[in-house]
Amino acid sequence: MNVPNGLIIAGGIGQIFTALVYPYIRHVVFDWYNDVKKLKPLNQEIAKTYGRYIQGLNFAFGLIALLFTSELKDGTGLAVALTGLIAAYWVGKVATQFSYYPMYTIPKKTIFKIGEVGMNALFLFFAATYTWLFIQNVRMHYGVLAP
Repeated sequence: MNVPNGLIIAGGIGQIFTALVYPYIRHVVFDWYNDVKKLKPLNQEIAKTYGRYIQGLNFAFGLIALLFTSELKDGTGLAVALTGLIAAYWVGKVATQFSYYPMYTIPKKTIFKIGEVGMNALFLFFAATYTWLFIQNVRMHYGVLAP
């Protein structure tokens, strides 16, 4: 069964949303900037740079999903590589989220708890959608499934 375009588009919108909301979460929910200020200057810049990488990748993956929906599921070598990359990124995010983050607490406000559940649901959705897409592309690319 093929991945529906609607799921890919929803994933694209969701990834762009995560990129846009990321600064708010860092600043308001986690008070991240005050924690980063405690680091040495070079480590501050490294932390900020990695934060921008995460935000940029989320936005770029979302944009790719919106602009190249059909190409992401056409079974070409590039579709295999790109969906594999995106799937690995989100599966890694989910694994990290559930392995390490439960040790930490977020503020107890109801809105933050709802946000935590919502963001985790989005991350699981991205991981599942792109893994499904990757498997579909691998099968098509290697002739297990007709394009």
